[in-house]
Amino acid sequence: MDFYQRVGVVCREIPKGKVATYGQIALLCGKPQNSRQVGYALNRGLAGPDIPAHRVVNHQGYLTGAKAFETDDAQKKLLETEHVEVTEERPGIFRVALSVYGWKTTLDEAETFYRMFQGQDSSPGE
Repeated sequence: MDFYQRVGVVCREIPKGKVATYGQIALLCGKPQNSRQVGYALNRGLAGPDIPAHRVVNHQGYLTGAKAFETDDAQKKLLETEHVEVTEERPGIFRVALSVYGWKTTLDEAETFYRMFQGQDSSPGE
């Protein structure tokens, strides 16, 4: 399983009504330095089908993946349908409160991903 497939596995586990950061996804995939590759995988569709990419935001809660969607506000609208409050900090700049809507993974969840990916060490940048 390559890194991009790992991204798909982890992203599919983000609960409705929650968001995760690119760095959080990279860490759970076993590659904490690969947050940019998470964005690349989501933007290019390399993580597989049916990925809830709208639930992935930057480390400050900003919706930086808007360009990967059909319209600039599609990510915002998708989050709002899941009852995630999105605020507009400046015109066209949207943010989610990670303290409220951030996916707080447990140690058990992290260990499950670790066991799943253990020994499968094929990822970009290596």
